[in-house]
Amino acid sequence: MKPLAGKTILLGVTGGIAAYKAAALCSRLVQWGAEVRVIMTEGATRFITPLTMQTLSRHPVAADVFDERDAAKVQHIDWADAADLAVVAPATANLIGKLANGIADDMLSTTLLAVTAPILIAPAMNVHMWENPAVAENVRKLAARGVRFVEPGTGQLACGYVGKGRLAEPDEIADIIVQMLTGPRLLDGKKVLVTAGGTMERIDPVRYITNDSSGKMGFALAEAARDFGAEVTLVCARTEGSPPAGVHVMRVESAVEMYEAVMSRIGEMDAVVKAAAVADYRPAERLDKKMKKTRDSFMLELVRNPDILQAIGEWKTAHPGGRKPFIIGFAAETDNVEAHAMDKLRRKKCDLIAANDVSRPGAGFGSDNNAVSLYGPEGLVEHIPLAAKRQVAERIWQIAAERMNRP
Repeated sequence: MKPLAGKTILLGVTGGIAAYKAAALCSRLVQWGAEVRVIMTEGATRFITPLTMQTLSRHPVAADVFDERDAAKVQHIDWADAADLAVVAPATANLIGKLANGIADDMLSTTLLAVTAPILIAPAMNVHMWENPAVAENVRKLAARGVRFVEPGTGQLACGYVGKGRLAEPDEIADIIVQMLTGPRLLDGKKVLVTAGGTMERIDPVRYITNDSSGKMGFALAEAARDFGAEVTLVCARTEGSPPAGVHVMRVESAVEMYEAVMSRIGEMDAVVKAAAVADYRPAERLDKKMKKTRDSFMLELVRNPDILQAIGEWKTAHPGGRKPFIIGFAAETDNVEAHAMDKLRRKKCDLIAANDVSRPGAGFGSDNNAVSLYGPEGLVEHIPLAAKRQVAERIWQIAAERMNRP
């Protein structure tokens, strides 16, 4: 049986001593039925010849963006469009930096920027380079965009150092490729609703009350659910950046609008994730015209907004038949995180609560990273350490999917 039959894999090879392992990886992928198209950087050709990779892949190797062999096609676009997965092994610090910052100055970096398929990167470099803050930041950037990494191994490096930086073994990389392209998808057939961003409560046409939520965590949860096979509805208020492709997006502004959007679809869903930061209160009166500065002070009366998470939990309790959505709430806290999270889980009838300390530097609102503690009815389920929000989202769905499938 050939697990990769019918799959097209773009294999990028960059200039490091570990380039010789790319030959073994290419051979394995071809044996498993994949169509492998190899792109080499100029540096890679100093360590292993294009003829070697051509012989193993049974296709011409691309190395020069200006070497167009078919006048009817632009090669880097044609190869990018055809790929089911793009893999870079080994990936140097230089290539990671280019991809993180949108630099396209050779065939490989140009093609990778045009790829819409998933990307898998297997880094290989000196231990101090791998630990350099600039490299670490570039890795975080890419991980936040959904790029997956194969962690480098620890051991004797070609430079003489002993430490982390060795390219993962070809068999390990090949196994991950098979899992990405053919492995079971945790949420196949499930309908999922995710809320994201911060709601806006209008005072007048130009002023409003809101919060610091960027929507990045909600976007990561929607994107991960999509990649795990779910049909995703994303209800988002004020956010930074664009929502992920391949999901149904509903734009709302206020808490009331979000409440109406969620409750109108709750009966269709297998899971609901309330990651949005919803304003607890809204102005009692919304002015139709801009309020003029006529006084030194004024009083703004606020009234309570509907509690969306509470309403979801109550709906589930009141409708025992049919679909009973699995409910995941979020608790952004600054103190007594566990106590507040467990209280929220019980009061709002959630199945899981993801609690995060938003006062922690480098995590929470506006950041590309997060660290959460996941609680269930029994208490702490798992601490998910600081990582890119996409990685945190994947772990949340892995835990949720296992619980959703329990008899």
